[in-house]
Amino acid sequence: MVTKLNKVQAGYHLLMILSHVDGKFVKSERNVIGNYVKEFFPNPIHLENEIEILNDLSSNDYFFHFTNAMNDFYEDSTQEERIHFLDFAVKIVKADNEITNEENLYLKELFFAWDSDNE
Repeated sequence: MVTKLNKVQAGYHLLMILSHVDGKFVKSERNVIGNYVKEFFPNPIHLENEIEILNDLSSNDYFFHFTNAMNDFYEDSTQEERIHFLDFAVKIVKADNEITNEENLYLKELFFAWDSDNE
């Protein structure tokens, strides 16, 4: 059974997966995630549970988990919050100055799913 994530958790999971789908995790991506955590996590100690969940995922499970987190975030957010989050998503994909096909696929999934015309 998949546990529903709250908006802040879901956003963290989305960013972490976006930062890992290209097979590398660089300092500039860590900085984007750090900014997200500073802005939205009231107490970063709770990240331990999120990191454990993400570490247990195989790369084959990324897309399934990503779409679940995307839907969880959507359910608990306003359009303005989604637009603000998309800025973080774009920043993390661009952080290493290279956008891979995998990153592009995930980012497009977010944009298409959250397109205001689809609401």
